[in-house]
Amino acid sequence: MEHVYDMIIVGGGPAGYTAALYAARAGLEVAVIEKMSIGGQMALTDIIDNYPGFEEGVEGFTLGMKMQAGAERFGAKTVYAEVTRVDLEGDVKRVVTTDEVYFTRTVVIATGADPRTLGIAGEERFIGRGLHYCAHCDGRFYKGKEVMVIGGGNTAAADALYLSRLAAKVTVVHRRDTLRATRIYHEPLMKAENVAFLWDSAVSDYIVDGRIQGAKVKNLKTGEITDVTCDGIFVSIGRKPNTALFAGQIELDQAGYIVADETTKTNLPGVYAVGDVRTKALRQVVTAVGDGAVAVHFAEEYLANLPTRS
Repeated sequence: MEHVYDMIIVGGGPAGYTAALYAARAGLEVAVIEKMSIGGQMALTDIIDNYPGFEEGVEGFTLGMKMQAGAERFGAKTVYAEVTRVDLEGDVKRVVTTDEVYFTRTVVIATGADPRTLGIAGEERFIGRGLHYCAHCDGRFYKGKEVMVIGGGNTAAADALYLSRLAAKVTVVHRRDTLRATRIYHEPLMKAENVAFLWDSAVSDYIVDGRIQGAKVKNLKTGEITDVTCDGIFVSIGRKPNTALFAGQIELDQAGYIVADETTKTNLPGVYAVGDVRTKALRQVVTAVGDGAVAVHFAEEYLANLPTRS
Protein backbone atom coordinates (compact mmCIF):
# COMPACT_ATOMS: atom_id res chain seq x y z
CA MET A 1 0.00 0.00 0.00
CA GLU A 2 1.54 3.30 -1.10
CA HIS A 3 1.77 6.12 1.45
CA VAL A 4 -0.94 8.73 0.90
CA TYR A 5 -0.51 12.36 1.99
CA ASP A 6 -3.44 14.51 3.03
CA MET A 7 -2.16 17.34 0.83
CA ILE A 8 0.51 17.88 -1.79
CA ILE A 9 1.29 21.49 -2.69
CA VAL A 10 2.96 22.10 -6.05
CA GLY A 11 5.00 25.30 -5.74
CA GLY A 12 6.89 26.89 -2.86
CA GLY A 13 5.88 30.53 -3.10
CA PRO A 14 3.87 32.55 -0.57
CA ALA A 15 0.56 30.90 -1.50
CA GLY A 16 2.05 27.42 -1.32
CA TYR A 17 3.75 27.87 2.03
CA THR A 18 0.74 29.57 3.58
CA ALA A 19 -1.33 26.55 2.57
CA ALA A 20 1.37 24.32 4.03
CA LEU A 21 1.36 26.25 7.31
CA TYR A 22 -2.42 26.12 7.71
CA ALA A 23 -2.61 22.47 6.70
CA ALA A 24 0.22 21.29 8.94
CA ARG A 25 -1.06 23.31 11.89
CA ALA A 26 -4.45 21.66 11.40
CA GLY A 27 -2.81 18.25 11.72
CA LEU A 28 -2.77 17.33 8.04
CA GLU A 29 0.21 15.51 6.55
CA VAL A 30 1.46 17.88 3.86
CA ALA A 31 4.40 18.18 1.48
CA VAL A 32 5.46 21.12 -0.67
CA ILE A 33 7.14 20.22 -3.95
CA GLU A 34 9.34 23.02 -5.33
CA LYS A 35 11.57 22.61 -8.36
CA MET A 36 13.93 25.57 -7.94
CA SER A 37 14.03 27.92 -4.96
CA ILE A 38 11.72 28.98 -2.18
CA GLY A 39 9.64 32.11 -2.60
CA GLY A 40 8.76 32.04 -6.29
CA GLN A 41 8.68 35.45 -7.98
CA MET A 42 8.70 37.07 -4.54
CA ALA A 43 12.29 35.91 -4.04
CA LEU A 44 13.39 38.09 -6.98
CA THR A 45 12.19 41.27 -5.27
CA ASP A 46 14.87 43.11 -3.30
CA ILE A 47 12.55 44.83 -0.85
CA ILE A 48 8.83 44.23 -0.31
CA ASP A 49 7.28 47.30 1.27
CA ASN A 50 3.61 46.40 1.11
CA TYR A 51 3.50 43.17 3.13
CA PRO A 52 2.03 43.88 6.57
CA GLY A 53 4.17 43.46 9.66
CA PHE A 54 7.50 44.63 8.25
CA GLU A 55 7.63 48.37 8.87
CA GLU A 56 11.04 48.71 7.19
CA GLY A 57 10.18 46.32 4.36
CA VAL A 58 11.61 42.83 3.92
CA GLU A 59 13.72 41.11 1.28
CA GLY A 60 11.63 38.78 -0.86
CA PHE A 61 14.03 35.87 -0.39
CA THR A 62 14.08 36.39 3.38
CA LEU A 63 10.29 36.45 3.55
CA GLY A 64 10.13 33.23 1.55
CA MET A 65 12.53 31.49 3.93
CA LYS A 66 10.51 32.67 6.93
CA MET A 67 7.34 31.30 5.37
CA GLN A 68 9.02 27.95 4.78
CA ALA A 69 10.33 27.81 8.35
CA GLY A 70 6.89 28.65 9.73
CA ALA A 71 5.26 25.78 7.85
CA GLU A 72 8.01 23.30 8.68
CA ARG A 73 7.73 24.19 12.37
CA PHE A 74 4.37 22.39 12.34
CA GLY A 75 5.63 19.41 10.35
CA ALA A 76 5.24 20.40 6.70
CA LYS A 77 7.76 18.66 4.46
CA THR A 78 9.68 20.30 1.60
CA VAL A 79 10.66 18.25 -1.44
CA TYR A 80 12.99 19.71 -4.06
CA ALA A 81 11.99 18.11 -7.35
CA GLU A 82 10.28 18.93 -10.63
CA VAL A 83 6.74 17.69 -11.12
CA THR A 84 6.49 16.04 -14.53
CA ARG A 85 2.94 14.68 -14.44
CA VAL A 86 -0.21 14.80 -12.35
CA ASP A 87 -3.29 12.58 -12.26
CA LEU A 88 -5.90 14.61 -10.44
CA GLU A 89 -9.08 12.56 -10.72
CA GLY A 90 -10.42 10.32 -7.99
CA ASP A 91 -10.12 10.22 -4.21
CA VAL A 92 -6.39 9.52 -4.37
CA LYS A 93 -4.42 11.70 -6.76
CA ARG A 94 -0.93 11.07 -8.12
CA VAL A 95 1.91 13.58 -8.43
CA VAL A 96 4.90 12.34 -10.41
CA THR A 97 8.29 14.04 -9.99
CA THR A 98 11.72 13.47 -11.49
CA ASP A 99 12.62 11.43 -8.39
CA GLU A 100 9.50 9.84 -6.97
CA VAL A 101 5.74 9.33 -7.24
CA TYR A 102 3.56 10.86 -4.51
CA PHE A 103 -0.01 9.95 -3.65
CA THR A 104 -2.34 12.44 -2.01
CA ARG A 105 -5.98 13.08 -1.22
CA THR A 106 -5.83 16.80 -2.11
CA VAL A 107 -3.64 18.90 -4.37
CA VAL A 108 -2.99 22.63 -4.10
CA ILE A 109 -1.60 24.15 -7.29
CA ALA A 110 0.68 27.10 -6.48
CA THR A 111 2.88 27.19 -9.56
CA GLY A 112 2.56 30.94 -10.11
CA ALA A 113 3.02 33.00 -13.25
CA ASP A 114 6.22 34.35 -14.78
CA PRO A 115 6.52 37.85 -16.28
CA ARG A 116 6.67 37.90 -20.05
CA THR A 117 10.06 39.17 -21.13
CA LEU A 118 11.13 41.01 -24.27
CA GLY A 119 13.47 38.19 -25.23
CA ILE A 120 16.53 40.44 -25.41
CA ALA A 121 19.79 38.53 -24.92
CA GLY A 122 21.04 38.67 -21.34
CA GLU A 123 17.83 40.29 -20.09
CA GLU A 124 17.77 38.24 -16.89
CA ARG A 125 21.15 39.65 -15.82
CA PHE A 126 19.67 43.09 -15.28
CA ILE A 127 16.65 42.15 -13.17
CA GLY A 128 16.85 44.40 -10.13
CA ARG A 129 19.61 46.43 -11.80
CA GLY A 130 17.33 48.88 -13.52
CA LEU A 131 15.06 46.26 -15.08
CA HIS A 132 11.79 45.37 -13.37
CA TYR A 133 8.52 43.54 -14.00
CA CYS A 134 6.43 44.82 -11.09
CA ALA A 135 5.81 48.54 -10.64
CA HIS A 136 4.06 48.15 -7.29
CA CYS A 137 7.00 46.10 -6.00
CA ASP A 138 9.89 48.26 -7.18
CA GLY A 139 8.45 51.63 -8.15
CA ARG A 140 9.47 53.30 -4.90
CA PHE A 141 13.13 53.10 -5.93
CA TYR A 142 12.44 55.64 -8.67
CA LYS A 143 10.87 58.49 -6.76
CA GLY A 144 11.86 61.69 -8.54
CA LYS A 145 13.62 59.80 -11.33
CA GLU A 146 12.86 58.94 -14.96
CA VAL A 147 11.44 55.56 -15.92
CA MET A 148 10.19 53.73 -19.00
CA VAL A 149 7.15 51.45 -19.18
CA ILE A 150 6.99 48.96 -22.05
CA GLY A 151 3.52 47.83 -23.08
CA GLY A 152 0.07 49.18 -23.83
CA GLY A 153 -2.42 46.88 -22.13
CA ASN A 154 -4.10 47.20 -18.76
CA THR A 155 -0.98 46.13 -16.87
CA ALA A 156 1.19 48.73 -18.58
CA ALA A 157 -1.40 51.47 -18.20
CA ALA A 158 -1.90 50.75 -14.51
CA ASP A 159 1.87 50.63 -13.97
CA ALA A 160 2.41 53.92 -15.81
CA LEU A 161 -0.32 55.63 -13.81
CA TYR A 162 1.11 54.34 -10.54
CA LEU A 163 4.66 55.35 -11.48
CA SER A 164 3.51 58.81 -12.56
CA ARG A 165 2.79 59.54 -8.89
CA LEU A 166 6.37 58.70 -7.95
CA ALA A 167 8.69 59.36 -10.87
CA ALA A 168 9.66 62.69 -12.37
CA LYS A 169 8.92 61.34 -15.86
CA VAL A 170 7.33 58.21 -17.29
CA THR A 171 7.82 57.27 -20.94
CA VAL A 172 5.43 54.64 -22.29
CA VAL A 173 6.66 52.62 -25.29
CA HIS A 174 3.92 50.84 -27.23
CA ARG A 175 3.86 48.96 -30.53
CA ARG A 176 0.56 50.50 -31.64
CA ASP A 177 -0.69 54.07 -32.05
CA THR A 178 -3.10 53.88 -29.14
CA LEU A 179 -3.34 52.00 -25.86
CA ARG A 180 -4.97 48.57 -25.80
CA ALA A 181 -5.92 49.20 -22.18
CA THR A 182 -9.54 49.78 -21.23
CA ARG A 183 -10.80 53.35 -21.60
CA ILE A 184 -10.74 54.03 -17.87
CA TYR A 185 -6.96 54.44 -18.03
CA HIS A 186 -6.79 56.68 -21.10
CA GLU A 187 -7.94 60.04 -19.73
CA PRO A 188 -5.86 60.08 -16.51
CA LEU A 189 -2.74 59.03 -18.42
CA MET A 190 -3.24 61.64 -21.12
CA LYS A 191 -3.78 64.32 -18.46
CA ALA A 192 -0.67 63.38 -16.48
CA GLU A 193 1.92 66.05 -17.25
CA ASN A 194 4.87 63.76 -16.58
CA VAL A 195 3.75 60.91 -18.88
CA ALA A 196 5.01 60.80 -22.48
CA PHE A 197 4.26 58.23 -25.22
CA LEU A 198 6.39 56.70 -27.94
CA TRP A 199 3.78 55.20 -30.28
CA ASP A 200 4.39 52.58 -32.99
CA SER A 201 7.62 51.72 -31.21
CA ALA A 202 9.41 48.79 -29.64
CA VAL A 203 12.56 48.34 -27.56
CA SER A 204 15.20 46.54 -29.59
CA ASP A 205 17.94 46.51 -26.94
CA TYR A 206 18.90 47.90 -23.57
CA ILE A 207 21.51 50.56 -22.97
CA VAL A 208 23.76 49.20 -20.25
CA ASP A 209 26.71 50.45 -18.23
CA GLY A 210 26.86 48.15 -15.22
CA ARG A 211 23.09 48.53 -14.94
CA ILE A 212 20.27 49.69 -17.19
CA GLN A 213 20.80 53.24 -18.45
CA GLY A 214 18.01 53.32 -21.02
CA ALA A 215 16.87 51.56 -24.18
CA LYS A 216 17.21 51.61 -27.94
CA VAL A 217 13.71 52.31 -29.23
CA LYS A 218 12.81 51.44 -32.82
CA ASN A 219 10.01 53.20 -34.64
CA LEU A 220 8.17 50.36 -36.35
CA LYS A 221 6.94 52.56 -39.22
CA THR A 222 10.17 54.35 -40.14
CA GLY A 223 12.75 51.89 -38.81
CA GLU A 224 14.58 54.71 -37.03
CA ILE A 225 16.29 53.73 -33.77
CA THR A 226 16.58 56.30 -30.98
CA ASP A 227 18.52 56.06 -27.72
CA VAL A 228 16.19 56.90 -24.83
CA THR A 229 17.89 57.30 -21.46
CA CYS A 230 16.16 56.61 -18.17
CA ASP A 231 16.90 55.38 -14.66
CA GLY A 232 14.75 52.27 -14.79
CA ILE A 233 12.63 50.17 -17.13
CA PHE A 234 9.41 48.34 -16.28
CA VAL A 235 8.42 45.59 -18.72
CA SER A 236 4.62 45.39 -18.48
CA ILE A 237 3.53 43.03 -21.23
CA GLY A 238 1.69 40.55 -19.07
CA ARG A 239 2.44 37.26 -17.38
CA LYS A 240 2.51 33.64 -18.44
CA PRO A 241 0.89 31.26 -15.94
CA ASN A 242 2.71 28.00 -15.26
CA THR A 243 -0.19 25.72 -16.09
CA ALA A 244 0.99 23.55 -19.01
CA LEU A 245 1.30 20.61 -16.63
CA PHE A 246 -2.43 20.74 -15.84
CA ALA A 247 -3.89 21.34 -19.30
CA GLY A 248 -6.49 18.75 -20.21
CA GLN A 249 -7.41 18.08 -16.58
CA ILE A 250 -7.99 21.50 -15.02
CA GLU A 251 -10.19 24.15 -16.63
CA LEU A 252 -8.11 27.09 -17.88
CA ASP A 253 -9.23 30.49 -19.14
CA GLN A 254 -8.18 31.97 -22.49
CA ALA A 255 -4.98 33.39 -20.99
CA GLY A 256 -4.01 30.03 -19.50
CA TYR A 257 -4.86 30.80 -15.87
CA ILE A 258 -6.66 28.17 -13.80
CA VAL A 259 -10.36 28.94 -13.46
CA ALA A 260 -10.95 29.22 -9.71
CA ASP A 261 -12.93 31.81 -7.76
CA GLU A 262 -12.35 33.09 -4.22
CA THR A 263 -12.94 29.58 -2.85
CA THR A 264 -9.83 28.50 -4.83
CA LYS A 265 -11.77 25.39 -5.94
CA THR A 266 -11.07 24.12 -9.44
CA ASN A 267 -13.35 21.99 -11.60
CA LEU A 268 -11.95 18.85 -9.94
CA PRO A 269 -12.91 17.85 -6.38
CA GLY A 270 -10.02 18.09 -3.94
CA VAL A 271 -7.90 20.25 -6.26
CA TYR A 272 -7.32 23.94 -5.48
CA ALA A 273 -5.50 26.79 -7.25
CA VAL A 274 -3.84 29.54 -5.23
CA GLY A 275 -1.79 32.65 -5.88
CA ASP A 276 -0.85 34.07 -9.26
CA VAL A 277 -1.80 30.89 -11.14
CA ARG A 278 -5.55 31.37 -10.71
CA THR A 279 -8.00 33.84 -12.19
CA LYS A 280 -8.06 36.91 -9.95
CA ALA A 281 -8.13 40.70 -10.02
CA LEU A 282 -4.93 41.41 -8.07
CA ARG A 283 -1.73 39.37 -7.96
CA GLN A 284 0.30 40.38 -4.91
CA VAL A 285 2.02 38.53 -2.06
CA VAL A 286 -0.76 39.43 0.34
CA THR A 287 -3.49 38.05 -1.93
CA ALA A 288 -1.48 34.88 -2.53
CA VAL A 289 -1.22 34.34 1.23
CA GLY A 290 -4.99 34.74 1.56
CA ASP A 291 -5.55 32.11 -1.13
CA GLY A 292 -3.39 29.61 0.72
CA ALA A 293 -5.45 29.89 3.89
CA VAL A 294 -8.75 29.67 2.00
CA ALA A 295 -7.66 26.56 0.11
CA VAL A 296 -6.94 24.68 3.32
CA HIS A 297 -10.32 25.64 4.76
CA PHE A 298 -12.11 24.02 1.84
CA ALA A 299 -9.65 21.12 1.66
CA GLU A 300 -10.44 20.27 5.30
CA GLU A 301 -14.14 20.20 4.44
CA TYR A 302 -13.44 17.94 1.48
CA LEU A 303 -11.26 15.56 3.51
CA ALA A 304 -13.85 15.29 6.27
CA ASN A 305 -16.33 13.91 3.76
CA LEU A 306 -14.00 11.38 2.09
CA PRO A 307 -15.24 7.88 2.89
CA THR A 308 -11.85 6.28 2.15
CA ARG A 309 -9.71 8.45 4.46
CA SER A 310 -8.11 6.54 7.32
